[in-house]
Amino acid sequence: MTGPGVLVPQVPLARVAPAGLTAVGDSRVTVLLVEDDDGDALLVEETLRDSGLAVRLTRARSLAEARRELSGENGPPAECVLLDLHLPDAQGLDVVGQVLDVAPRAAVVVLTGLAEEGVGLSAVAAGAQDYLIKGVFEPTVLARSVRYAVQRRQIEQATMALEASRMRAQENARLERGLLPSPLLHGAGVQVVSRYEPSRALGLLSGDFYDVVEAPDGTVHAVIGDVSGHGPDEAALGVCLRVAWRSFTLAGVTGTAVCELMQKVLVAERTGSEIFATVTTVELPPGMARAKVVRAGHPPLLLRDPAGVRLVETAVGPALGLLPEGHRHWREDHVDLPAAGGLALFTDGLFEGRVSAGGRRLGEEGLLALARRNAGRSAEEFVTALISETRALSADHGGHSDDVALLHLEWNEQK
Repeated sequence: MTGPGVLVPQVPLARVAPAGLTAVGDSRVTVLLVEDDDGDALLVEETLRDSGLAVRLTRARSLAEARRELSGENGPPAECVLLDLHLPDAQGLDVVGQVLDVAPRAAVVVLTGLAEEGVGLSAVAAGAQDYLIKGVFEPTVLARSVRYAVQRRQIEQATMALEASRMRAQENARLERGLLPSPLLHGAGVQVVSRYEPSRALGLLSGDFYDVVEAPDGTVHAVIGDVSGHGPDEAALGVCLRVAWRSFTLAGVTGTAVCELMQKVLVAERTGSEIFATVTTVELPPGMARAKVVRAGHPPLLLRDPAGVRLVETAVGPALGLLPEGHRHWREDHVDLPAAGGLALFTDGLFEGRVSAGGRRLGEEGLLALARRNAGRSAEEFVTALISETRALSADHGGHSDDVALLHLEWNEQK
């Protein structure tokens, strides 16, 4: 065997597995040896060869050369860097940080002298995965150190990515919770119960939206809507339309006029001309004798009274964004209200789940049947039952694939 005192040629070590190893394709560990001493470099090469570890080895004699190798200019950057801390152009623990700056995914194993074990420990604290003392380690020790360093680095990277993802999810959740509506009611005439379940994973918002506000004259205004699509763009547009509706309503714009303004907002903010939104607005005046309803392509309402539940169909116009602006496409309708009762507004995701192997959907009539079975429940229980039972019916047939919003407005007999 050639000893450490023999010089090796001044060229990078070959990018091949050492002779006699059973490396196949890209299964070899890519290793960059950063070492300016030719004798030490040869010792590491021969120790790797004797270890049986399948590697593709490249050498750099300075930090500048190492940067070029790790930049990816000459192929994929190394998975593991065997790093000497005494280089012609860099010295000390800062070398570890500089290598990681260039190749943050690489595992670093520091090579130290016999009297520098404390430096090796400090290098690990600075971000290296391991350290070895030159001239002491056996082939099996070197192989194990390289393998474990690569594995530890991969685990660290996966853990950091998972933590970053978790932090982003928490931040998004906080932002989305802040965008969910809080009913703006001054009196106790109307009680509100709502449920909101987006279909997209890890999301709190969807294209569905709802809101409730009370005007100074005591009229309670409610809206529910559904933007076509299920992604974050649709969720953002849903929030935009909800906030616009609240602003317009508090400014005194109601009925069909508010639909016209919401359509202007939709057209201005949507990301494609094919995007539309269905909307229902409801006005409950003081005394609750008669509700004013405007529907733009949206499903009907459920009306609850002491006698039971019925589906209420009112005049309906096209969804927002489907027809040109400048024309009045919608009209107001009215619904006589019981002295005590409730109105349930919902998006189509509530009843569009498949409930049979043949693909049959629950539909509005199926939803009405469920509502009638739960007619005697409290508002909270009624809303919960509609959500849970419709989901249970579709669970074995693909589940709910659409967002669901359900808004229940309840009132008692006015004194």
